[in-house]
Amino acid sequence: MKNLAVSIVMLLVTCCLVCADNKKEESLMRIASPAFGHNVGIPKKYTCDGGDINPPLEISDVPANARSLALIVDDPDAPMGIWVHWVVYDIPVVSRIDENNVPGIQGANDFGRQDYGGPCPPSGRHRYFFKVYALDIKLNVQEGVAKQDLEKMMEGHIVAKAELVGLYERKR
Repeated sequence: MKNLAVSIVMLLVTCCLVCADNKKEESLMRIASPAFGHNVGIPKKYTCDGGDINPPLEISDVPANARSLALIVDDPDAPMGIWVHWVVYDIPVVSRIDENNVPGIQGANDFGRQDYGGPCPPSGRHRYFFKVYALDIKLNVQEGVAKQDLEKMMEGHIVAKAELVGLYERKR
């Protein structure tokens, strides 16, 4: 009986290790933009000083078990704390998000709107984090969800995450 219990425990540990290895493979997802590189300046066109439209994004190596994507764009350098520029969820699993395009359901940003609000720092150079999440579910919630609420809904459903950082400083 003791040997059976030990065998079951060993089997469970092995299964957990295999699952953990699969999660590591899924974390290879990438996000990039043909408009700017990682830790490079965001063109004016995609900011409040230009057309204030979202830049094109390319997403690769999305895990096969992903059922939807979510995207959060925020600025951790804002004077009052993290400033949310764009929240989009229930995005179909795609490899590209075109510029000036709404790929899913939009949540609330810190401009008080449900759309893309481009970089518009009051002073200095800020970093803008474009974070894409691959989820094992479609959330099926109404538009207007805040970033914090979306993050809670995604808990336990994120199979991969990727991040692109763009920089912007306004010319005075």
